[in-house]
Amino acid sequence: MENLMFSLNATVPVFLMMVFGYFFKKVGIFSEKTLSEINRFVFKIALPVSLFADLAAKDFVKLWNGRFVLFCFIATLLSILLAAVISRFVVKGRAQRGEFIQAAYRSSAALVGSAFISNIYGDSAMAGLMIIGSVPLYNIFAVLVLTLTAPGTEKVTAQTMRKTLVGIVTNPIILGIAAGCLYSLLHIPMVPIVEKTTDYIGRLASPLGLMAMGGMFEWQSASKVMKPAICATIIKLFGFTSLFLPAAIALGFRNSELVAILVMLGSATTVAGYVMAKNMNHEGTLTSTVVMLTTMFSAFSFTFWLWILKMSDFV
Repeated sequence: MENLMFSLNATVPVFLMMVFGYFFKKVGIFSEKTLSEINRFVFKIALPVSLFADLAAKDFVKLWNGRFVLFCFIATLLSILLAAVISRFVVKGRAQRGEFIQAAYRSSAALVGSAFISNIYGDSAMAGLMIIGSVPLYNIFAVLVLTLTAPGTEKVTAQTMRKTLVGIVTNPIILGIAAGCLYSLLHIPMVPIVEKTTDYIGRLASPLGLMAMGGMFEWQSASKVMKPAICATIIKLFGFTSLFLPAAIALGFRNSELVAILVMLGSATTVAGYVMAKNMNHEGTLTSTVVMLTTMFSAFSFTFWLWILKMSDFV
C-alpha cells in the first residue's frame, strides 16, 4: 500500500496538470496562441534549463560507475531500435511512426528518477548516472527520428541528413544537456543567484508543458490513434522492463542501481516528447495520448515491478 500511495502521489498530480490545461482551454483562459507560445517557451527555455540544472548539480567524476552507465546506454539504444522495428508493424503513417518510436522508448527519467530513488534510499546518486547513460540518447535519437519522419521528408536525402545533424547540434534540449555535463566536469561553483534562477525557470518546465499538452489534447483525434497508443503504452510500461530488468539482475545490479534502471525502463513517457514533437512539425496527438495513458497506469505498473523486486529481495 505504501508503494502504491507513493506512486499515486507521483503520477496523479501529473495527470491533473493535463486535466487543468484541458479545462482552462475549454473555459477560455488559454487560447490556441497562448498554448503554442507556452509550448515554445518550454521547448526553448524551461526544459533546457531544467536539464542543465539537474546535470550541473551532479559530481559525475566522483559518482562514476562505468559498468552501470554502459548498461543504461546499451539498454536505451536497444529499446530505441526495438521501438523502431515494432513501429513498422503497428503504424502506417510516416509521421506517426516517428511519434510512436519516441513515445515508446522515452521515459521521464530526469523528472522522476531523482525523487523516486531519493525517497527510497535517501540519495539520488544512481539517478545522475542513469541520466548520463540514457537522457542524451533519448534526446539525440528523438531529434533524429522526428526530423527524418516529419511531414514533407518522405525521402531521406543529403539535405535531410544535413538538416538532421544541424537539428541535433542546435536543439535547445541537447544544448542544455551538453552545458550541464560540461559545467559538472569543469567543477564550476554554482553561484546561489544562478542556482536559484535556474531552479525557478526549470521548475516551470513540467507544469507548463503538461498544461499546454492538456489544452491542445483533442479526444476525437486521440480516438483515431488509440490502437498504436495502447501498443506504445504496453511496450513502455511492461515490454522493455520485462526484457532488460532480468538482464540487469543477472549482471548483479541491486538496490538503488536496480531502481534507477526500473525508472529508466518503466516510467511514464515524458512530456518533453510531446513538446519536442509539436516543435518539430508533428501533430503530437499520438505522443500526448501515450503520455496520458502511461501517466495514468504507471502508478500501478511501477508499484507492480517494485513489489516483484522487493519480494525477490533485489532492492
